[in-house]
Amino acid sequence: MGLDDKIDDKGGKADRRADDDATDQLTRVLGQAAPQATPQGAPASDRRDQAVRAAVEQGIVGPDTPLAGLLDIAGIREGAAALRAAFAEVTAPGTPVLHAFAVKATPLVPVLRLLHDAGIGAEVASPGELALARAAGIPPAHTVLDSPAKTPAELREALALGIAVNADNPQELARVDALVQSAPTRSPLGIRVNPQVGGGAIEALSTATATSKFGVPLRDDGVREWVVRAYLDRPWLTRLHAHSGSQGMPLELMVGGVSATYELAEEINSRVGRRQIDTLDIGGGLPVNFASDEQTPTFAQYARLLRREVPGLLDGRYGLVTEFGRSLLAKHGTLLARVEYVKSAGGRPIALTHAGVQVATRTVYAPESWPLRIAAYDAKGRPKSGPATGQDIAGPACFAGDLLARDRPLPPLEQGDYVAVLDTGAYYFAHHYSYNSLARPGIHGFATDSGEGGGAVRFAVVRAAQRVEEIVAEAGGGLRDGLRELGGRG
Repeated sequence: MGLDDKIDDKGGKADRRADDDATDQLTRVLGQAAPQATPQGAPASDRRDQAVRAAVEQGIVGPDTPLAGLLDIAGIREGAAALRAAFAEVTAPGTPVLHAFAVKATPLVPVLRLLHDAGIGAEVASPGELALARAAGIPPAHTVLDSPAKTPAELREALALGIAVNADNPQELARVDALVQSAPTRSPLGIRVNPQVGGGAIEALSTATATSKFGVPLRDDGVREWVVRAYLDRPWLTRLHAHSGSQGMPLELMVGGVSATYELAEEINSRVGRRQIDTLDIGGGLPVNFASDEQTPTFAQYARLLRREVPGLLDGRYGLVTEFGRSLLAKHGTLLARVEYVKSAGGRPIALTHAGVQVATRTVYAPESWPLRIAAYDAKGRPKSGPATGQDIAGPACFAGDLLARDRPLPPLEQGDYVAVLDTGAYYFAHHYSYNSLARPGIHGFATDSGEGGGAVRFAVVRAAQRVEEIVAEAGGGLRDGLRELGGRG
């Protein structure tokens, strides 16, 4: 059962009708609506190999389009089904559960539409992300607004639409107070707390440290009592939210953050004398395995650990919201780049490609934290074989560190070959960094038809490649004399 079974969705239905014209084509783009269970097909690696070869044969990539992002639609659907099944297994029958995809992970309307078809909502953290979710047809009742810096206008819009809001701090809660008093709202409202359970292996992604910018710091002096009092004074606060981090976080630390949040909810409800908090938003953060095709840890492993360590969370007394992002999309994306040139420096081969910092920013600037696997394909898109030879995989940007891999053992690459950068479905090619004014690559979803030899591969555009004219326009091309007019032309 989803939260939509418990929440008045009149506003959501109106929004879906309003957005139909903009989104009707999205299901066609990525295939028909997902069935309740996705049949097991070819392994993901086989589907990827088929897609790479088909992308070359069909001209998705080539001399004139040397870079493209590929999304495995079957894999996305399987991931959504696995998430829902994992929590259905551990929650009491009838428990309302909303799985809200963290839009920041892959902010692409067709992807959000596909996930919506698969029963997944949206967690948004900006007006832009909210606009994307609405364009995809995701109703307000399936949308959660989280951000540490919400403006009055953002809050006003969310409350008018009936979108769930988690207040990040006391000053934001004061703004919500004023808005709630000025106009009624259907929005479920809560407070985000920082359980301060510690950080994981990547400091920048650890949101439950002692000094994190997110949420109300639960262990600081006097803060826990302030939170309890906030709920005692506001009977309309019915949710409690925490998110402890993502990549680099051990499951035990994630569960520790959830446990602390659950214990606080129990304390508040006990002090109030009723079940005022009826829903816990436990965030997302399941880490991704970037070392192989194996998906580990799994949603099922995390859900079972929650059941073992925080059984009261799942006994049916609380609704549940999750906010997974990277773990739903990362393994289902491949960045495919043509090798433009091959050279050697200091005795080491270098493959110069069009995939670099503009599409793999984290890996280029922090390679130790964000290593990526590389697969080699020949000029026809077939997996390449040969003796493993240490090679640098370089991007096109004008600085020496623009490397996706250093001294990586791969079959010797040649001009016209292709490299596939794996596990890039989240936070990579969908997040363009405009270094050197490099164009955003096109992104294509793919589906493989069953049949002998793997069947045909069909592609659909998810985001068109950026044109040079668009780069100029975004860089103020239509305003070229604007600065001159400020100070004359003398």
